Amino acid sequence: MKKQIILFFTFLLCMGAWAEDGSRLWLRYDTLRSAKIVGPECKAAQVLSLFYNGRQVTLKLDESMPANDGYKIEGTHDDASLSARTEAGLLYGAFAMLRGDQGTSMPYFGLRILNHWDNLDGSVERGYAGESIFWNDDLRIDRRLIEQYAMANASIGINGTVLNNVNASPKMLTPIYINKVKKIADILRPWGIKVYLSVNFGSPKALGDVNTADPLDAKVRQWWKRKVKDIYKLIPDFGGLLVKANSEGQPGPFDYGRTHADGANMLADALKPYGGIVMWRSFVYGAKHKGEDRVKQAVSEFSELDGRFRDNVILQSKNGPLDFQPREPYAPIFDHITRTPQLAELQITQEYLGQGEHLVFLAPMWKEFFAFVSPSRLKGIAGVANIGLDRNWCGHHFAQANWYAFGRLAWNPSISSEQIAKEWLAQTFPTAKSAKLADQLLSVLLRSREACVDYMMPLGLHHIFKFDHHMGPEPDGFKADYPIEWCPVYYHKADKTGIGFDRSSTGTGATQQYNEPYRSQYDKVSTCPEQYLLWFHRVPWTYRMLSGRTLWEEMQYRYARGVKEVEDFVDIWSQAKPFVDNQRWQEVNEKLQHQLRDAREWQQVCIGYFGKFAQ
Repeated sequence: MKKQIILFFTFLLCMGAWAEDGSRLWLRYDTLRSAKIVGPECKAAQVLSLFYNGRQVTLKLDESMPANDGYKIEGTHDDASLSARTEAGLLYGAFAMLRGDQGTSMPYFGLRILNHWDNLDGSVERGYAGESIFWNDDLRIDRRLIEQYAMANASIGINGTVLNNVNASPKMLTPIYINKVKKIADILRPWGIKVYLSVNFGSPKALGDVNTADPLDAKVRQWWKRKVKDIYKLIPDFGGLLVKANSEGQPGPFDYGRTHADGANMLADALKPYGGIVMWRSFVYGAKHKGEDRVKQAVSEFSELDGRFRDNVILQSKNGPLDFQPREPYAPIFDHITRTPQLAELQITQEYLGQGEHLVFLAPMWKEFFAFVSPSRLKGIAGVANIGLDRNWCGHHFAQANWYAFGRLAWNPSISSEQIAKEWLAQTFPTAKSAKLADQLLSVLLRSREACVDYMMPLGLHHIFKFDHHMGPEPDGFKADYPIEWCPVYYHKADKTGIGFDRSSTGTGATQQYNEPYRSQYDKVSTCPEQYLLWFHRVPWTYRMLSGRTLWEEMQYRYARGVKEVEDFVDIWSQAKPFVDNQRWQEVNEKLQHQLRDAREWQQVCIGYFGKFAQ
């Protein structure tokens, strides 16, 4: 243990010697070495003995506390005590002490999981921060990098990670890769993090071991049982499997005339003896209900299966019914699934929100979701990670705030966006001590998501980006080789008579999938919130908005407002230059200049295109 502590100290001291390149994330603690730790030797003791500025901290493993990794901090700064039932709880409490927290805190969700869309060749689908920190062509492991990743996750309470892409390669389940997963699991385990894997449903057939992947075939079921047994032999605390099936070309139980429940239950039976879970994604379209309004298909496909899944199956659904758009109404599948545990899937990486180029703080977006879907309905939340090999981890220094925000909301979904933003700013830019500047940077974070909606897709517009890479405007996109559900004109339907997608009871009926009061509210133009207007309704250009402006005038106003907001962000950041290290200031400034160019492009292209119909 002493050798491990020395190595840990050496690792963290090396962190402190790194340049201000963003690699230290929000973990910028002074190495004070002044705390005396009384209690068990564990990661929490290591963290506090190196960083905590106090005379004495007593660590207690208290079996009377709830078995959920919560913690209790008591006492004074000079003589504090930290209690938890588990070592993981002590670790989370140690980081809370470093933030200056007091009192008792319990995690709201038991499952607080990152989903890495990392491929085995090192590429990252929808990743904007370089290649994978886990995978590469020669199977090498950067232990120090994964240690820092683990510590960052532990500091915000994340307790699980899916190491590979939901569009999974069958090779993931071959011995050479499972052995590497074991090595990664061994590094993550002391930090309270379980590993999970995404699997390709067709793996038994794809790997040539069985001539089918039919979930009701006895040989296939035995194949999965053997494979799961082999995994647990190497990784006894393996968390389980994440599955994307019969969606976007991925194999699944439909290939054999079976249901999602048949497929999920087969895997659940293999995992059950070891305590593992199946996270089965509901992101499906174009399979059983091909031709139906895409936002309706998840409910159509899964509602009749509710209650038919094993008790260790969890249905994982995106926060909105389409695909991580800048703004969507909540996904109605959360209303329909009542007898199957659910995970909400949030996207930390900014696939449709400027990717690695735009400053967009996502906590307000996620809080908006929780305002409609009570956390009490959920077993946990999963976040599609924005992490890569870039020195600043996330491609954009301010994108680190979204990783941080995800962890904090996974621990406590009632915490405010403002509190999260204040915490992150104080820990990440500790030299920016001007009260006025701190307030301005806080304002930038809290306004940034709404600004993005304004300059990209205001008033319920959606899916009008360039198909190839989901970046930049293409409202006129309608190419012969596009699937219809990817064509922007299919979603906005603009012509001389108006604009919008009619999902009311007289249109596709998507409003009828919602529980009251939203079913009735969304169904009528007169009561539909304006932020969802063009999502649920097709309206004339002359439709009168609450502002008194016509719809067309309001669209022009919103696009202009979004651009003005980014101009203000640029100006505020310029004022921060004396208070921020040069490297990070320069890199953020370049990103903001890029964002401003993009915002102006969105405004010019969209107003120019829609103006041909509106005027």
